[in-house]
Amino acid sequence: MNFGLTLLMMGQSGAEGGQGGGSMFFLMIIATFGILYFLIMRPQQKEQQRLKQMLSNLSRGDDVVTAGGIYGKIIDLDEHTVDLKVAEGTKIKVERARISRVIARGEKGD
Repeated sequence: MNFGLTLLMMGQSGAEGGQGGGSMFFLMIIATFGILYFLIMRPQQKEQQRLKQMLSNLSRGDDVVTAGGIYGKIIDLDEHTVDLKVAEGTKIKVERARISRVIARGEKGD
């Protein structure tokens, strides 16, 4: 009989501890989302902003690399496309959003 009473008391104390644990669980979920925001989402937003700024500042004569790895020099551009000179006498038209980076002077990968 004593054993049954002990189990009943343990069940009650466990239930009381579970109520306090709920608020702790909620705080841990909030903390997890906060960490995910600062480690994943925020840097991604900054990178998207940097890329958008770079694409808006493109101009004729810039040496660029496309997302496909093609090096070229901008010879003409409009709102959505860019004409690149990739070799002597060879010109290609690419979507402006596919320019992945502008090559700094002296960094050319030829």
